[in-house]
Amino acid sequence: MIDLQCKMARAALGLGVRDLAALARVSTDTIARLERGEKLKPATIMAIAAALETAGLSLRRMVNGGPGVRLRMKE
Repeated sequence: MIDLQCKMARAALGLGVRDLAALARVSTDTIARLERGEKLKPATIMAIAAALETAGLSLRRMVNGGPGVRLRMKE
């Protein structure tokens, strides 16, 4: 599910693969692997999720069980 959320999150935030990789301190290949649905170490996934949340996004599981993202309101 994180693979689809990552794509949706990048689109919502206007981030490219390189941008997210830099924020998460991982390689661009790691982001591409995640978005292809390849298995990554839990710590790597947590680093990417934390970077997205720091950038202003919340990863959510929707009521129907599907993936979702939500932009936080700017203060």
